[in-house]
Amino acid sequence: MRFLYAAFGFAALGLAIIGVILPLLPTVPFLLLAAFCFAKSSERMHNWLISHPSFGPMIQDWNERGAIRPAAKKAATVSIAAVFLLSLILGAPSHVVLIQMVVLSMVLTFIWTRPSD
Repeated sequence: MRFLYAAFGFAALGLAIIGVILPLLPTVPFLLLAAFCFAKSSERMHNWLISHPSFGPMIQDWNERGAIRPAAKKAATVSIAAVFLLSLILGAPSHVVLIQMVVLSMVLTFIWTRPSD
């Protein structure tokens, strides 16, 4: 089971790193998933992730207070708006746009109702 958690942890970490580069892929949820998986599989990787200068503070904010930093909230909002706008520009079917509108509104509500710092 530890091997499975480690594999999921590395996959999530890889997606988080890609998310740093690609604006439409979220970083923090994948970091949280990686931290959870590494906590169950590899103490060394978990400690590395928690103490990482870039990734560690985001994970600690979530673990301690359920907080999302304002910059991350703004980046998520811009990314979500860009995806929605792209769907409109490309002429996505109205039922797809409606589903996106509902789901993305719920995601934004969740993000903006979390505490900051």
